[in-house]
Amino acid sequence: MTFRLRRATPEDLAFARDLTCRNMLPYYIQHELLWQDEAFDVAWTGRENWLVTRNDIALGFLSLSRDARALYIRELQLAEAFQGQGAGSWAIDQVIAMALGEKRSALRLTVFENNPAKNLYQRKGLQLHGKDECFLRMQLDLSTPVL
Repeated sequence: MTFRLRRATPEDLAFARDLTCRNMLPYYIQHELLWQDEAFDVAWTGRENWLVTRNDIALGFLSLSRDARALYIRELQLAEAFQGQGAGSWAIDQVIAMALGEKRSALRLTVFENNPAKNLYQRKGLQLHGKDECFLRMQLDLSTPVL
């Protein structure tokens, strides 16, 4: 069973919003943050979004953005039923390949400090680069040394 990325369409927005709310709401509540569907929808429209699929079934999604230096994972969400099956690790590998292909010098993301996903990110080589309130800023340096 092979994982695949499919570019998300506007019809995928409700799936992505509901999945993110389901996965992230406990963190929002714990850290006294307000979840807003409208804010998610605005962010979605400004990002590059991909569904993570297996056998044409959506398991989750990736949301990406870029600046001159880095590729950012803004969201990596997997449905609970599909977590722990390698899809998250595979998805990060795909994003690393994208960043390398675009010659970006870094892959960056932000994660709640108490989200176990940070362990996956560390296993994939991302390192802690800072902390903001309840969030960890993580980065994988992709730049090559000058010989």
